[in-house]
Amino acid sequence: MAFSFSTVQTLIMCDLILILCFSFSDVSKTFVEIPPELCYIIMSPIPVSVLYSFAFIPSIMHRIEGLLVAFNFKKMHLDHCPQNGIETFKVLEAMTTKTCKETFHYESLETLGDSFLKYAVSQQLFYTYQNHHEGLLSVKREKIISNASLCKLGCGFRLPGFIRNEAFDPKTWIIPGAQSKKFTIEEINYKGRKIYTRGNRKLKRKIVADVVEALIGAFLSTGGETAALLFMDWVGIKVNFNIAPYERQLNACPDNIVNVRFLESLLKYSFRDRSLLAEAMTHGSYMLPDVPRCYQRLEYLGDSVLDYLITMHLYKEYPGMSPGQLTDMRSASVNNDCYAMSAIKVQLHKHVLHASQELHKHIVATLDKFDQSSSTFGWESEASFPKVLGDIIESLAGAILVDSGYNKEVVWRSIRPLLEPLVTPNTLTIHPIRELTELCQKMNYTMEKTL
Repeated sequence: MAFSFSTVQTLIMCDLILILCFSFSDVSKTFVEIPPELCYIIMSPIPVSVLYSFAFIPSIMHRIEGLLVAFNFKKMHLDHCPQNGIETFKVLEAMTTKTCKETFHYESLETLGDSFLKYAVSQQLFYTYQNHHEGLLSVKREKIISNASLCKLGCGFRLPGFIRNEAFDPKTWIIPGAQSKKFTIEEINYKGRKIYTRGNRKLKRKIVADVVEALIGAFLSTGGETAALLFMDWVGIKVNFNIAPYERQLNACPDNIVNVRFLESLLKYSFRDRSLLAEAMTHGSYMLPDVPRCYQRLEYLGDSVLDYLITMHLYKEYPGMSPGQLTDMRSASVNNDCYAMSAIKVQLHKHVLHASQELHKHIVATLDKFDQSSSTFGWESEASFPKVLGDIIESLAGAILVDSGYNKEVVWRSIRPLLEPLVTPNTLTIHPIRELTELCQKMNYTMEKTL
């Protein structure tokens, strides 16, 4: 009896699935006795290509095993979010580190999840603690999104047992579940479900924290903000996006403090509460009873929403770029110098309310060195930009976010034109020090500091 090549492939895959099912099931139930009289050996010419295909069995099994581990993690989350449509491969990507040397790893999703987590927590704290200044809000945020906190949350759901952080070697591959000190599978009971993991392993705190952020990014990229928020709620990060209108306490007329007409024209947005504009343009040195607050609270909120909006834009606009490129483009786009250059180009520096002579001198010195035609993205500029110039871009973003009822699309439509041209893969320029370091690593050179 002869088999076709496709038939042999089918048999191979069936055997693989049976082996894997037995490996993840109770060992006492895997024994199967087949009557010898029903068995026979088929000796038929098999192409060499078919024999060579058996060399791919370890690789195929390795991928199936990874997908099953990712699916097991999804099973833990199904009760909390039964309608989530996240792809299993996205979960696998979020749990795969660089050390696995795969064609994918979690860096892009971690970058996306980090930006969303920062924004979600920032807006929650901003609304909850309306009388706290920016410093206290930042401290509270750090306690929630720090590596230590995220690692603790991840370990609470036995996340280290799902993380893949070892390079695959077909030569040393063994069947998952086989009795081996090197490879063990642990069965846990989670709410009546049997879940299989790699057991308790010692991993660096940052790796576990990064995977938590990557999983947030995975749920966000496939299920939207609702899925991401449900996942965050499941791991213990409580955030509510149903926010009531923000109450203001500024009694002075905003039109007497700032040029409302110019700012609204520039932003292409009409404010319901113009006092937000006055607050957004007020530096801490401007101590007048008419404006009880400076821009720092709005800057705190605007910083997080711009970080998230720009990261999401880059993630969607350039889906084919490497994870490293996304990180580099985000760093080149989300920084004070880029925002400061944007503020100068549209003359926003003329409308900042401040009473600092030193700040005035710094702004004047910056304008003397500033090149309007510059297309750099931060580090190449000869000018040293005052932090306030970048801060007001963020505070204006925060003001629009609050005034629009936390509508991020409105913020993006108003602020994006100020940031043009946005960085692209073709315009991305890596810092010379970073470029030199990577070249030395590639050439196996050792960099030493001289005294």
